[in-house]
Amino acid sequence: MLRLILTRHGKSSWDDPDLDDFHRPLAPRGLRNVPEMGRRLARRGTPPDLIVTSTAVRALSTARALARELDYAERRIEPVDALYLASPLEILEIVRALPRDAKTVLVVGHNPGMTEFANLVDRVRLDNMPTTGMLCVEFDVDEWQSVEPARGRFAWFDYPKKQPD
Repeated sequence: MLRLILTRHGKSSWDDPDLDDFHRPLAPRGLRNVPEMGRRLARRGTPPDLIVTSTAVRALSTARALARELDYAERRIEPVDALYLASPLEILEIVRALPRDAKTVLVVGHNPGMTEFANLVDRVRLDNMPTTGMLCVEFDVDEWQSVEPARGRFAWFDYPKKQPD
């Protein structure tokens, strides 16, 4: 079984109107929510074998903060340029290329792609994955290249405003 934890980056700041989208940092709310979601994930007892993230500033910051809470070495985070504003099919290609030895992978990306990808691979329907939202989907396959649309099994969904389990 393979487990994919889809994560939307933390709330980003719009304080600097001259800053392009790629370079926007986390907002104060994001800086609070991301560590909390990392602690919640740690309590679930299924740490990722691999963290893959978009290279946008807010996504990298989210991945690094989550890694700290999960005791995951930041140097092992895999930045993937193609995750920045990726479509669901582009995310599927990235997932299918994940290494076979990584059984649980946390992917940090952006909307609308993350919500649309969650709806592509799982039978759960999300209207919107909130910032720092996490959806865990499990696949009954041995390798990532075998992941197919609508074949994922919903495991859990968590987000900052949800009361912790």
